[in-house]
Amino acid sequence: MNYFKRISGFALAAFLCFFLSVKIHAQYVQDTTLLYKIDTKDGNEFYGHILSRDSLKVEFLTEAYGPVFIRTDNIKKIEMITADKIRQGKIWIENFQDSRYFFSPNGYGLRKKEAYYQNVWVLYNQFSVGLSKNFSIGGGIVPLFLFAGAPTPIWLIPKVSIPIVKDKFNLGAGALVGYVVGEDEAGFGIAYATGTIGSRDKNLSLGLGYGWIAGEFTDQPLVNLCCLIRTSPKSYFMSENYYIPTSDSYVLLFSLGGRSIIKRIGLDYGLFIPLGSEVESFIAIPWLGITAPLSKKQNFSF
Repeated sequence: MNYFKRISGFALAAFLCFFLSVKIHAQYVQDTTLLYKIDTKDGNEFYGHILSRDSLKVEFLTEAYGPVFIRTDNIKKIEMITADKIRQGKIWIENFQDSRYFFSPNGYGLRKKEAYYQNVWVLYNQFSVGLSKNFSIGGGIVPLFLFAGAPTPIWLIPKVSIPIVKDKFNLGAGALVGYVVGEDEAGFGIAYATGTIGSRDKNLSLGLGYGWIAGEFTDQPLVNLCCLIRTSPKSYFMSENYYIPTSDSYVLLFSLGGRSIIKRIGLDYGLFIPLGSEVESFIAIPWLGITAPLSKKQNFSF
């Protein structure tokens, strides 16, 4: 009888150990039908399926290299690739500056905790961060003080975005509030509202804005019409156009260009062409800027 109890106890303990080991292992075995993107701290990107993972490593099945093991302490970010990001068998990565064209904002806003840095022709510098799903704020500077202490423009850019129909119609409103350090009565800015039809990848925006200089608002609104069309997994066509009234005339400012995503850097390029009664000859002003994301979302957990 004692012998039978010992055998039964041993069998029960063995069963419990087996059950617990299966349960623990199951916690780390993933659904291999899901597609993921892994960014590593050394700058590499891997696309594929998670076969298994634990606190030390991830076994990852890639299309290019087959199964690979990636140490968890070298993983910067794991992101699930949802079906809407896969088109014609290719992965269309997110445009992390999809709330803005070259310069003008649209009706979409930055997501909470998203942030980026924008630089245009070296001297123009701007930072933006999403504080909530509907509100973002940023600031910028053109550091002319580096050139013999020349007057230096600085500014803040608060923005509110309101989704009316999700991913189809958004309203945005905000302001650029600036000051030229080193000048008297040097306040400047613009208050604006804009409506955007379309998704973050393909949209058209119409905006109105009233500018002010030294406390005086303009009599007539500035009008802009912008569009963005995604043409490939990492490329966009952009056009940003303005009607700018003056005291006795107006200026039309047209632009054509694009945006390319290179690794995690966005490269904006294009030409701005001013037209109007006071523009006596054809001028094409080149635009070259870069945008780098600053947010560090960690989507990897156990």
